[in-house]
Amino acid sequence: MSLAAEASKWGATIKIAWSKYLAYKLNFLLQVLGPVLVFFFIRYNLWSAIYGLEGVKTLQGYNFSEMISYQVWVMIVGFIGLGFNGMNLAEDIRLGRISAYLIYPFGFWQFHASSFLAFQLIQLGVAGITLIAVSLAGWVEFTALNLLLGVLYCCCVALFWFQVNFLIGILAFWLEETWVMRVMMVTVSQFFSGALIPLEIFPAWLRQVLDYLPFPYLTWVPVKIFSGTYNQPLLPAFGLILLWSLIAWGCAQYVWQRGIKAYTGAGI
Repeated sequence: MSLAAEASKWGATIKIAWSKYLAYKLNFLLQVLGPVLVFFFIRYNLWSAIYGLEGVKTLQGYNFSEMISYQVWVMIVGFIGLGFNGMNLAEDIRLGRISAYLIYPFGFWQFHASSFLAFQLIQLGVAGITLIAVSLAGWVEFTALNLLLGVLYCCCVALFWFQVNFLIGILAFWLEETWVMRVMMVTVSQFFSGALIPLEIFPAWLRQVLDYLPFPYLTWVPVKIFSGTYNQPLLPAFGLILLWSLIAWGCAQYVWQRGIKAYTGAGI
């Protein structure tokens, strides 16, 4: 098969997925406005109340404006790197829809990877609109270099997140529902990645343990890159998140090979 033919399949699938994601205009509008409104009414007011307590001026080196800036960058990272959920993966297996992919010249992983790329293009647009709004509000400051490096790193995070969701989704070969595992993964990753509170607030021993896990590289590291406060070499950070992506991909390939042997086409 020629490279041009393969690229054509990817391009066509991306266009179809793009049309599907943008079919509901209200949903897209809520996707843009929802997280910003949630941020203002929950996170902004929460941290305003915390810093409004008597004697609270800083928390582990974060003053109020720095904490708000941190939380805004968490929102941007969430748009670019952690937006994909892969809920349709389990349904495709449980309802027997993957049978079509077994005879099509475009595989199951390739189809969902193409949909993921289309989703990422939309998320980049949403993140860009949000970033313009919060910049005009004076909540964040950044340089062009830090913005470029942050976006590149978030794309690596998104690749890892897609592979993890794909891995969880194909566990539907053995599980009737995988949403519980997905919710658990989101909850654990949000807490240990620094999405809720900066990792500096965590105990030192816990931060040392997290250095051996992928969680800090999902939110805390890209936030620091965006804000220009990441004081470690960037190459190891890129290498580690890509290594974890490769590990997740390898595990997914192994599970897929085992699962497809047990697949019976039930639900067709």
